[in-house]
This record gives sequence, C-alpha cells and structure tokens, in this order.
Amino acid sequence: MPARSYDTLQGTLERITYINEENHYVVARLQVPGRRDLATIVGNLPTVTPGETLKLTGEWVQHNRYGEQFKVETFETIAPATLTGIEKYLGSGLIKGIGPIFARKLVEAFDIGTLRIIEEEPSRLLTVDGIGEVRLHRIRTAWEEQKEIREVMIFLQGHGVSSAYAAKIFKTYGKSSIAIVQENPYRLAKDIYGIGFKTADRIAQAIGIEPHSPLRVEAGVIHVLNELASGEGHVYYPLDGLTKASAGILEVDEDLTTQAIERLRHEERVICEPGPHGVAVYLASLYAAEEGVARRLQALAEGGALPADIDIERAILWSEQVNRLSLAEQQKEAIREALIRKLLVITGGPGTGKTTILRCILQILEKKHRRMLLCSPTGRAAKRMSEATGREAKTIHRLLEFSPKDGRFKRDQHRPLEADLVIVDEASMIDVVLMNSLLKAIPPAAGLILVGDVDQLPSVGPGAILRDIIASSLVPVIRLSEIFRQARESQIVINAHRINRGEFPFCADWEAQEQGDCYLLAKTEALEVQAAILELASRGLPTRHRVDPLEELQILSPMQKGPIGAMQLNQALQARLNPSGPELLRAGRLYRLGDRVMQIRNNYDKDVYNGDIGRIVTLDMEDREVTVQFDDRQVTYDFNDLDELVLAYAVTIHKSQGSEYPVVIIPVHTAHYVMLQRNLLYTAITRGRRLVVLVGTKKAIAIAVKNQKIQLRYTGLASRLQKGRQEPALSLALSE
Repeated sequence: MPARSYDTLQGTLERITYINEENHYVVARLQVPGRRDLATIVGNLPTVTPGETLKLTGEWVQHNRYGEQFKVETFETIAPATLTGIEKYLGSGLIKGIGPIFARKLVEAFDIGTLRIIEEEPSRLLTVDGIGEVRLHRIRTAWEEQKEIREVMIFLQGHGVSSAYAAKIFKTYGKSSIAIVQENPYRLAKDIYGIGFKTADRIAQAIGIEPHSPLRVEAGVIHVLNELASGEGHVYYPLDGLTKASAGILEVDEDLTTQAIERLRHEERVICEPGPHGVAVYLASLYAAEEGVARRLQALAEGGALPADIDIERAILWSEQVNRLSLAEQQKEAIREALIRKLLVITGGPGTGKTTILRCILQILEKKHRRMLLCSPTGRAAKRMSEATGREAKTIHRLLEFSPKDGRFKRDQHRPLEADLVIVDEASMIDVVLMNSLLKAIPPAAGLILVGDVDQLPSVGPGAILRDIIASSLVPVIRLSEIFRQARESQIVINAHRINRGEFPFCADWEAQEQGDCYLLAKTEALEVQAAILELASRGLPTRHRVDPLEELQILSPMQKGPIGAMQLNQALQARLNPSGPELLRAGRLYRLGDRVMQIRNNYDKDVYNGDIGRIVTLDMEDREVTVQFDDRQVTYDFNDLDELVLAYAVTIHKSQGSEYPVVIIPVHTAHYVMLQRNLLYTAITRGRRLVVLVGTKKAIAIAVKNQKIQLRYTGLASRLQKGRQEPALSLALSE
C-alpha cells in the first residue's frame, strides 16, 4: 500500500481560537504568505504560541459548518522572525513576567533582536522602563524553564497531556521529568494533581509498557483503592470487589489483579485482614490511620476522669445565672459529662442547644484556669464556632501547625498540643486520616469533646468517624433532641427535624407570595427548575428579600451534572450574575474577575483547603496570576494551578458541609433520583441561616424524605473499638 501523501503549510500563528486543555486539540488561525485570508488549522498542537512560525504537514478538509480547514498531522515550530510575530509571541503569556505591555516595550527597545537579547544578554532588559532586578530574575527563570518545558511537552504531545499538566510535571520533577516518566509513568497519577490514572496509563502504553505488566496492574489496583477512598469514602474494600473492579478498569483477567494484590501485600503497600464482608483490603496509609484512631480513642476512653475539683451542680447553677437562662436537663447532663469525661460525644440537630452547652462548658473551665483549644475541619466552620462561642477557633490543620515544606504536622505525640481540653465542632466532617493526626497531638492528660450532627452527610474523605464512634458504644454520647424556643420560630429548623423524622416539610408557596423563611417554588421540568433558579438569583430574591446574590446566596445541588447540576448551573449563573469583565479561559473553564470560586483540593502550601469559597479580585495577564479573596486573606494562583479552582455560584451539597449561608436555593427534582436521600436533603436545609428556597417537585421531596438508606461505607473503626483489635494481619493469605 503506497504511503499517504500530505500537504505542507508554513506561516505565522496569528491567534488560538479554541483549545481543549485535556487533549490539547487546537483550532487556530495562521497567516500564510501569499494568502489574503487567514487559514484555519486544527489538530493536537500542545506547544504552539501566537507569533511563532509553524511548519505543518497535513491535509485540507471541508468542514460542514466551519468550511475549509487544514488538519495537522505533524508540526515544528520556528522562533518568530518579524516584529509583529515577536510581540505576539512574548505577549501571549508564555513567559511569566512578560505580558502584552512589556512585550511591546521590549520590541520597541530591541527590535528584531529581542529574542536574542533575552537569550544571550538578559541584563540589557534592565534598560527597559518597568523592568527591575526582581522582574528580570522572573523573566530569565521563566525563559530557561520554557526551553526545558518544551522538551517535556514535545515528548508528551501525543499522549493527551495538556500544556498546563506538562508545566506541572516539569515543576515537580524538573530536568528529570522525561527520565522519570519513562521509568514509571504511573508516578504522575500519585505525584501530580490533575493527572489521573487514565492519562498516566495512556503514556505508559505509548512508551511500551505492556497491558499485562505487573507495574501496570499494581498501579491500577492502587488507583482503584484511592478512587474508592476519595470518591466513595471507603477505608477498605472487600477483596472480591476490588479484584473485579481492578480487572474491569484494566481490562485484564482477575487472576492478574489477585496476583498484584498479593505482591502489594508482601510489599506492605496494602494490608489485608478478615472483615465482615470477606477479606478487607486497605491502603497501608488508611490502615495505619484507622488502627491509630482506634488505639488512641481507646486510650482516651480508658484514661479515667478529668480532675475532680469542680462542684458541678454549683457550676451549672452559676452558669445559668451568668447567662440568664434556664438549661434543659439534656443540656445539664452534657455539661456534667463534659466536666468529668476524658472523651465525650455531643450530637444533635439544629436548634438543640449545642452552642449554649459549649459556652457554658468554656465559662466554667475558664474559671478553673483550664487550657482549652477549639477547632473544626473547615475554615468556615471554625469561623462560625468563633462567632458562636466568642473564643478563638482554628481549623484542625492550623491547630496542628501543618508545615507545607515538610508535608506534615508539627504537632504530634512528640510535640503535643498545650491544652487540658480540645473541643472539635462539625466532627461528622472529619475523615480517618485527619482524625488520626488530631488524636496524636492530644496530650495524655487532656480531654476531647466531639460535637456534631450524626444525621448529616459523612466526611468527603474516607471514613465515617462520628457515626462509627457512636455505633461502637465505647464512648459516652449525649443525644440532644429538644428544640428550644428561639429555634422553634424558624421554619428552617422545624423542617430540618421533620425531614429527619421522615415527615414532609412545611413550606410557604413562593409564587403565592406567602410569608416565611422556607419556601417551595414548584416546577415540573428540569429546565424549568434551572430557569426558576436563575430568575430567583438575579431578580426574585434581591427584589423580595434584598438578597445580594454574589455575597449572601448559595445554590446547593445534589449532583454535579445535568441541567440542574452544579456544573451547568455555574455556567448559567456566571452568565447571569457576572456577565462581563476581564476573563481567562483555562482547562475548558472560564474565569472572570469577580467570580465566586471554590478550592477543590487541599493545598497546604497556600493554606487553602477543599471546599473553601472566595472571590476573584485580580486577574493579572502580565504575571499570569489570579488572586482570590478568601474571607480575611488573599491567595495567589499561577495560571497552571487554576485546575484547583471551580466556579462556586452553585456547589454540591457534599461540598457545603461545615458551612452556613444566609440564603440557600436547593433544586429538588427526580432528575437527581439516585441522590434523593433523607440525609442529603437534611444537610442542605440546615445550611440555610435566614432563608431556604426549594425549587422542584413535591414528589421529589417526598422521595428524598422517605429514602433513609445511607450509602454503605466500608470502615473497620466501629469493630476495632468494640474488639480492641490492634495488630495488623500481615501474614494473612488472600485465600483465607
């Protein structure tokens, strides 16, 4: 069969009109000598920058909609040779520290020799107005990195790795990038946020790693366990299910995944032990965390009582007098237990007096000069705790003094917290790894109080800590059920408890303009629900209730996808609430100045965490940076790190845990049938402080209220606490 013949094309890249950051498919316009009109080129072009001269091979095709296009097969780049080309090239944002303004200044100063000057005589850039030693250093560093990054990008260009990810690979591995990728591409999935197993696997197979390779199968098993932990909250997974799931993803025989699990067990990368669902397979890190939590909770529970130097009944009476209130018997019992127990759980829904109990405990112990520390899993929850108690509360990460440089907490069993009592709010949100880190840092003589609502959703991360602790019966539990007078005036609170009891909520009719703080706006079709939410956000709530949609309103959706999922709602709300201004398209996402955004992973270097919400306050095209205001501080992101941020006009209910918002809109529709669960609706309702609007159908609400099924999480904590199991079963054979 004769070799296929291709056309050739050469010209200057004028502009990029579309780029898919996932696979770097590009639609661009090329200035070709001798052609009056710009040529449209399409194809995978991961390294190109406006202003460059491109030598292309490919073929001309006729697109039904867009007309004539040159479909690129191969390409090479040539540094721009014209003044216009040089200015476009430098102004594209390729080199950090040079944007359109400085690109023009440099070309005006150095003419056609601009690129040579940057390469060979960079100190001459100091003669240009606005370029000092700091900016010069940034430009030189970025220029050298860009040359090396290009090598990495050329190596990866055929394997679906975007330029942004190539930059991250280089940032992580430096000059060793290509060598590391060639040796074990599966490291990318573990080391670099945003590069998943599938991308790493694609690279691996492209460089010659066989589909049945032990390296690939082991990496696949670890990937499945990580996905089950981060996506579904499992601490372990039954062997049979893991074998099948891994074989399915890898498209190999189950025998190969079984053998891989056995090898991983011998290397102690996974731990296996008998469980209620057959052999339980743990990632070694999660096994260590769960075993550590069990052992440390047992030590606290068995550690006796706190110092008995308080006349408890007199102290309770004094607290009532100071606060001018009369405590309910449940509240008094919680205070009694808190003053004598080294370990206590206080759980209850909204309006049941948890905050009042905490204030009384703190007042009493302060009189006795006890050292107390308050914390919560998220920044927003910690802030609410501070406001409610009048005392400083920190995130658990800040309390434990996380060091990004070392990748660990400075506070642990060797350097414990200086406290007599540690109180944790929103304890249902803590995953097993964070709980283990916290328990390590609690001094042997100190007490621990866990406060939370066990009926809310469990943690985003692996484990069901609060639920497991309560289920174990090892720890004293105070269950608060009485709703107090002030809370009884709130329909939001009343409805939350009704939902929790399996009863249909009472909602005022929005369209009938009834009065209340909990409304139902009935809409039948999913697209009608979306349109109603947009109208409520932009006009209805601002007009009727003087709601600032950018500051006070949060849409909470059960799911990410679909017309009333968080993703589509975000795009529609951005267009409606923040339609214009400076903007940036990155990784298929449009970021605009003023946008409400959310951090979607823990970034310890920046001290921002999964679920933190802020506003974009600067968008710097020169320095390729975005600045986000989170509550009382600003955080700067390089453009390559923007995959950590998503729009947050709408967020999933799972992501809203630990937060409260003045006003909440919740789509409730059978389009989200699989997510219509009681604890999900309950959690969503309890996020609203002043006003809640349900948009959808009564049928969907009824389904959610009746569906008490809690998604199973494979965890071993409750049984460990019950049985006192301590030692890992490293010698266990998989056939047992």
